[in-house]
Amino acid sequence: MPVVTVLQGPRDVEKKRDLVARITDAFVQAYELPAETVQVWIQETPAESWSAAGKLIADS
Repeated sequence: MPVVTVLQGPRDVEKKRDLVARITDAFVQAYELPAETVQVWIQETPAESWSAAGKLIADS
């Protein structure tokens, strides 16, 4: 059973629904698995707790 972890900033629920459906479909196609066996975990991190290129995302 694949478990996919997505680390990201906060997104609205509709975008997350679309993302998990697409990730699940990719595993179903690539590994020929039943969709029920694919788990996707989304961990959201606030912009003040994430950085890129030496700057907080909140400061971008």
